[in-house]
Amino acid sequence: MTGFPRGLAAYVAALPQRRQEQIQDAVLGVTLAAVNVLSLLPYRSQLHPLWLALVLVAAQGIPLIWRRSLNCRGFWPVPVLMVIAVVRVAYDQIGFGFAPLPLGPAIAFYTVIDRSAPVWRWLSAIGVAVGISVSLSAPGHDVPYEAIFQAMIFLTAWAAGTLNRAKRANLAAAESRADRAEAELDRRAAREAAAERARIARELHDVVAHHVSLMAVQAEAATSLLPDKPVQARKSVEIIGDTARLALAELRRLLGVLRGPSERLETSPLASLGDIDGVLDQVRGSGLPVDFEVVGTPCPLAPGVDLTAYRIVQEALTNTVRHAHAAHAAVTLSYEPGYITVCVADSGPRADGVTRNGGGAIKPGSPLAGSGLGLAGIAERVASCGGNLTVGPTPAGGFAVTARLPAL
Repeated sequence: MTGFPRGLAAYVAALPQRRQEQIQDAVLGVTLAAVNVLSLLPYRSQLHPLWLALVLVAAQGIPLIWRRSLNCRGFWPVPVLMVIAVVRVAYDQIGFGFAPLPLGPAIAFYTVIDRSAPVWRWLSAIGVAVGISVSLSAPGHDVPYEAIFQAMIFLTAWAAGTLNRAKRANLAAAESRADRAEAELDRRAAREAAAERARIARELHDVVAHHVSLMAVQAEAATSLLPDKPVQARKSVEIIGDTARLALAELRRLLGVLRGPSERLETSPLASLGDIDGVLDQVRGSGLPVDFEVVGTPCPLAPGVDLTAYRIVQEALTNTVRHAHAAHAAVTLSYEPGYITVCVADSGPRADGVTRNGGGAIKPGSPLAGSGLGLAGIAERVASCGGNLTVGPTPAGGFAVTARLPAL
């Protein structure tokens, strides 16, 4: 026998909230009406007419079936309270004795306080006070404790309705805050993901553009040297191989960062200015002389700043090789308290309009002409470090990229 109520409770709990409320209110209304009727049966010989007394007490429970019916402005609980209150007052005014507890009116009043708009709450409170006064004015209701008893019942209903309404408002506010917080977390995650994609794109661009540009330079040089100068051509091919291996190593490092967290990462240290000689040797091997100068006393740099300075030199020299057709370039690192200034400048185009690379010629319009994304990547890197970037022509007719970065 205990399994049936549990099964019914589980069934009701699985229903939508609106349907649950309808079932609960139907059970409440019918049960209260039955209790009221049964409470009068022992006194049926003293109630005349009995049928009217039973109808009036049943009517104090049945309307509760609709106490939480769908309403846009909290209107339905008010008519339910009005019907039950009128029935209760009529019962008392007719003079029937043995009145049941005013649970029906109290529950209806609680529903109005819990679910209705402020104006209906105040009007209902006034109506309840008037109804109690009218009922107590009927003969047989002049005992003081009855007034106190009824006042306590309806004050309890008012407090319960107020507390439940406040609780529901607090829950709604908490859900709203949670939704806003979740939306903000989603937006923040999207921004962080976009920033990470941009960072990875810059890294890939710098690695691929630099090494592929040098390989393209040497490939064109080797083509121009064959078949007359096989020794020089072989040197260019060897440079291509070395550059390709370096590119693959850096790409493996980047791909290691992109692996899932469950995989074992095998990454090499981030590039830094300590590795700048390798970049300079590569560029010099492509046929572009590069002067390198350090001004001031080198100081420790934050890892991000160190990588940014390295990439600025790498990308600026790559652009010089691809686009400038310069006779030579100069790289200067200037250290000052709290800052480092990176400057990469070239001497401007050669008089013949070509750049000699290992004995070959890289002519305008060759595949080395790029999209110009290198300067945009440099600007993004400098901005991410809180530095300043200056690009433009030099008085000597060349082009310079200068970035001032905070050391830490």
